[in-house]
Amino acid sequence: MFIRHGLPKFLFHFTHTDWVRGRRRSAVFLFCLTLAFLLTAHSAFALGQTPYIEESYSPGCFPLVQDATAPNIYVDTNDFPGVVRVVNDLQADVQRVTSVTPAIVNDLTNAGKSVIIVGTIGKSQLINRLIRERKLDVAAIGRRWEAFFLEVVPQPFPGVDNALVIVGSDQRGTIYGAYDLSEQMGVSPWYFWEDVPIRHRSELYVKAGRFLQGSPSVKYRGIFLNDEAPDLTGWVNQKFGGYNHTFYTNVFELLLRLKANYLWPAMWNNCFNEDDPLNYQLASQYGIVMGTSHVEPMMRADKEWNRAGYTAAQWNFDKSPGELSAFWRAGVVRNRPYENIITIAMRGKIDTAMSETANIDLLEKIVGVQRDIIADVYHTNAAAVPQLWALYKEVQEYYEKGMRVPDDVTLLWCDDNWGNLRKLPAASERYRPGGAGIYYHFDYVGGPRNYKWVNASPIPRIWEQMNLAHEYGVDRIWIVNVGHLQHVALPTEFFLDYAWDTTRWSREKLGDFATAWAAREFGPAWAARIADIVNRYTAFNGRRKPELLAPDTFSLVNYQEADRVLADWKKLAADAEALNRQLAPNQRDAFFELVLYPVQACANLNELYIAAAKNHLYAAQGRASANDYAARVESLFAEDAKLSAYYNDTLAGGKWSHMMDQTHIGYTGWQQPASNHMPAVVKLDLPAAASMGIAVEGSTNAWTKKSHALTLPALERFNQPRRYLDIFNQGRTPFNFSATTSAPWIRLSQSQGQITNEQRVWVDVDWSQVPANTTSSSIQITDSAHRSIQVQVSVSNSVVPIGKSFSGFVEADGYVSMEAEHYTRATATADVRWDKIPGLGRTLSGMSIFPVTADTILPPQPSPCLEYKMFLNHNGPVEVQSLLSPTLNFVSGRGLRYALSFDNQPPQIITAVPADYSVGAGDSNRDWEKTVMDNIRQVNATLTLTQPGEHTLKFWMVDPGLVLQKLIVNCGGLKPSYLGPPESFRAQ
Repeated sequence: MFIRHGLPKFLFHFTHTDWVRGRRRSAVFLFCLTLAFLLTAHSAFALGQTPYIEESYSPGCFPLVQDATAPNIYVDTNDFPGVVRVVNDLQADVQRVTSVTPAIVNDLTNAGKSVIIVGTIGKSQLINRLIRERKLDVAAIGRRWEAFFLEVVPQPFPGVDNALVIVGSDQRGTIYGAYDLSEQMGVSPWYFWEDVPIRHRSELYVKAGRFLQGSPSVKYRGIFLNDEAPDLTGWVNQKFGGYNHTFYTNVFELLLRLKANYLWPAMWNNCFNEDDPLNYQLASQYGIVMGTSHVEPMMRADKEWNRAGYTAAQWNFDKSPGELSAFWRAGVVRNRPYENIITIAMRGKIDTAMSETANIDLLEKIVGVQRDIIADVYHTNAAAVPQLWALYKEVQEYYEKGMRVPDDVTLLWCDDNWGNLRKLPAASERYRPGGAGIYYHFDYVGGPRNYKWVNASPIPRIWEQMNLAHEYGVDRIWIVNVGHLQHVALPTEFFLDYAWDTTRWSREKLGDFATAWAAREFGPAWAARIADIVNRYTAFNGRRKPELLAPDTFSLVNYQEADRVLADWKKLAADAEALNRQLAPNQRDAFFELVLYPVQACANLNELYIAAAKNHLYAAQGRASANDYAARVESLFAEDAKLSAYYNDTLAGGKWSHMMDQTHIGYTGWQQPASNHMPAVVKLDLPAAASMGIAVEGSTNAWTKKSHALTLPALERFNQPRRYLDIFNQGRTPFNFSATTSAPWIRLSQSQGQITNEQRVWVDVDWSQVPANTTSSSIQITDSAHRSIQVQVSVSNSVVPIGKSFSGFVEADGYVSMEAEHYTRATATADVRWDKIPGLGRTLSGMSIFPVTADTILPPQPSPCLEYKMFLNHNGPVEVQSLLSPTLNFVSGRGLRYALSFDNQPPQIITAVPADYSVGAGDSNRDWEKTVMDNIRQVNATLTLTQPGEHTLKFWMVDPGLVLQKLIVNCGGLKPSYLGPPESFRAQ
């Protein structure tokens, strides 16, 4: 349609307005954008899949909708209930896209000349007939788990000219096939949950051929609706009257559209079975496998024990074996007719340890009792019934101390609640019939702090950890805690899509995921820009989760860190707001939910804390602007409330009431505050008379009436940074100032002016005029009362004797800061190599070893090595800081180690994570809390240089699984900051 009629109006408007506004978008970019739109506008988007839907006819294709007519959809009434049900959604989806509603038929006589046949092998009479008559070859999916294909079959039956066959190996395979067609037609799985609009298409055709998707990489793939209050619970109670089947209809449909199959339902104050007896029947009708969380054994919700009249003290098998056994038996009996994975063993009440010591004998006895109940209720060997044992928190310690369950039980390994896998199966454990699973988190309530508000899980980090899991044999269950769900749509879809096919999103293709997602949700014209915005905001939140921010997070005085962080967020918000204005009106609700709200709210939050920090510092310095920042904090706090109120009360006509009730400002401990609390501010009672003050970068001190010697951080020839000094007023009356330099090569952004509150003056150097070697200079600043202060300026213009062929980093300011991916050389062995994981890092990316299952290599054996060439002005001891992802010792009996050396020195082995490191135990726990809060593991080592000059730092692999983000060589000049200094000058 668009090809026949040229560019759509909104694309022309975008290109034209961007041109006339001078946004510096190149003609090449516009041409590529236009070309991309023309090539893809006629296609629908299914993430990472081969497109098979077209909007124009081609020979052999199947017309889904043509000339305002759609073929009938056939389904056998004897097929699985979930298949019979899903054709209604397929019918509705065709209508949503084309405004044409196909009929649903149940016999061939009413099928028509063209027909869509939806059916399961062995259950659908027409599918079985096509197989018998050898018109449909199902060998590729027969007897496989959840496999399906779509195929255009000409003349399948007498009187039928053409059929589109959607065939599944089992119930969910067929369901996934139907929803796959819906997605390719243009119905986003999130059309309800994120208000993604559906673009109208007048005609739709399925390409000739077969489009197959085999069995998933992970057998059971699902979500846990946990930490659901206040947001989800408030919304559910208002819109549905509770966690009933009308609510879960939307959850089940979403899961199946995402090719998931497994759910742990909301459980904080909810009981899936008791809240609505139709809940479980509905799950069965949809084909969803149900389970209960790590703290809820035997298909019983945690709160059912309380509702049955028992106390928390009675949740003790030593004291109440009869009551617990009867309670558990009733749960298994109740849920036996449905498809379940039964959680076994036992934890303490309210998600706590069962006892202070690991009573392994008692736990094994409990498992034995539970297995006997399962075998008795199911009238079979318990091994025939899917079960899991969640090795969550202290339960992992029981396993490590020798507790075992039968091999048919899935061992559900867990992360540390912050996205870092604690343990993965050893080689001997990978062949257990029950296999292994992972319980992962995008949301958490607990120490060191809750995080529940907006998405703070970058996709590269999820990929890195879940790739580890899969490569170590974890392929039976993947389930993720999604909180209230709506705020983590993107990582949830990635998690489930990657679980469906771990080959689809390789390390090299990670950047394509957000682009494909944005193209599906908002169209290809905006995909690259939206993906860039989403990737940036999740990366920024990945630096430190929003709930962990505080006024002192980022340095105000070193490396211009707070200002750089704020500039990042402001640029991001400006980009998102500009794009929002260009989107069609019907796209803006979805854009607000998925992109604009988290960007605006997080930009606002970061500015709020930085403004509070400046208020405190400037008040201590006596600056008049301290009051401006106090007012700014108040304004930003009000803006946060305004954004949340819009989300709850106005967005999508009030559809999402309460969905942004989550408090997120003013944490003082691990638990969320009862309400948002504005950071404390200081307000100064300013005198009327003007009074000049001076503050310089790199120091919290200021020259006021109390004398302080002021010296700017050195201006270095190689880094060539700008430095700044602030001229500020301590009174209410403005004053004039003038600034002069003692050398002509010192340049100021402003040499005179009037100060009402403050003025930042930037200082840089004309390097072509600076004499060789280190030179001192000064700046004289004088106010209108003829008071003056001299600021010392140190300029380092040393001639570094590097050769013309030198490529590498150069020390300045007493350090060298290097992004991991900017190595000079990478060496590999025959089987093991270093490779980049794009986007995995607080500041750029990460380097890791592949394959991740490689064996340990201990020096002096040769191992893969990253080499970083540099020129250093120092000799003697230097500190090498390795900034690593917060990965844990996931292999039993082995920690995470690497080795460092300079030049030809023997490698020094460094332990990043000891083999006996245990989250929750003593010093390890204190280290772990800092590591997850900072989202970085900083490991320091001291190496010794015999002379200044050219050197090569070598980072050697010892254990796989470690991810290097950044290296800093501290020669004595490193200053405190959160992210570390910007990358040093690098000759290339």
